[in-house]
Amino acid sequence: MVPGPPLVNAVVDVVVIGAGQAGLSTAYHLRRLGLSFVVLDGAARPGGAWASRPPTLTMAKVHGVFDLPGAHRAAVADESSSPASEVVGRYYADYERRFSLPVLRPVRVTSVSSLPDGRLSVAAADGRSWTARAVANATGTWTRPHWPYYPGAASFRGRQLHSSQYRGPAFVAGLRVVVVGGGHSAAHVLSEIADVAASVTWVTRRPPDFRGGEFTRADGRAVIADVDARVRAGLPPLSVVAVTGLGYTSVVREAMEKGVLNPRPMFTRLVPSGVEFADGSVVPADVIVWATGFRAALGHLAPLHLREPGGGVRMSATRVVRDPRVHLVGYGPSASTVGANRAGRSAALEIKELLASATARPAA
Repeated sequence: MVPGPPLVNAVVDVVVIGAGQAGLSTAYHLRRLGLSFVVLDGAARPGGAWASRPPTLTMAKVHGVFDLPGAHRAAVADESSSPASEVVGRYYADYERRFSLPVLRPVRVTSVSSLPDGRLSVAAADGRSWTARAVANATGTWTRPHWPYYPGAASFRGRQLHSSQYRGPAFVAGLRVVVVGGGHSAAHVLSEIADVAASVTWVTRRPPDFRGGEFTRADGRAVIADVDARVRAGLPPLSVVAVTGLGYTSVVREAMEKGVLNPRPMFTRLVPSGVEFADGSVVPADVIVWATGFRAALGHLAPLHLREPGGGVRMSATRVVRDPRVHLVGYGPSASTVGANRAGRSAALEIKELLASATARPAA
């Protein structure tokens, strides 16, 4: 096994930013290829985005946890009622130890910039920095929740929160709730608050696309091809539900059985007492939950000027076209459980080839 590098102010071949599935997969393959690297994770504990999921999201409610490369996750008896955040957190922590992955946390990376010699400087909020020949960015989207703007938001007298802040239904007991969004996060919230809220209203910007039948491998390939075409064109990737539809998962079926999946068109504005629709009607609300998705957390890469005029980052597989030293894993077509593992291997192989060729310089 290749010895791990110093974890502070190190000079390494690669800095991996993020220790979720994509980051750990990349680190595993970098280790096997013999490259020196460090993994910087902004979270306080292992688990990636899973660690921040609400305790009410149990293993029985998730689609499944895809195995990390080289280590099958053995199912534990009666874990269906265990919070996914705890189960996955333990799995990721064991994985880091098993493969001696040099993960340093919590480290919040604030910027990645070019050095005069062609290497990259990775700076953290606490003043520490690392120098690398390449960066594999695996920061995902969880730290960048999307809050769409609607007129009157400041006038609303109730509470507003994003679904990423949701920790269970108890806080809405006896209250009137509006849930905004057409994806699985909205369905999860709706399925739980239906039992305790005084009233539940579901609104979506576009009619929800309920997908029946099995999601086949051919369907998956079509989705990946669609997302891949967007990122190759330098456009921002669409949300998962925008390309897959809303499947009939156990959570969706539960919400249907409770009678809360009755979508209304999006309201036009917020008023002090609730939300107002285009016809002038007002639905009273005490709480608004914005289950409106996330955006890729790439702000720390801004000094490298990677974005295209279309607003996205032009990609070739995991490599950023504008700067081949930078790879995005868990972004675009690799933002899935299966895709993240494949992207980690692809990024590691291409980085090794790039560094060996001594041509790791920004594209003109």
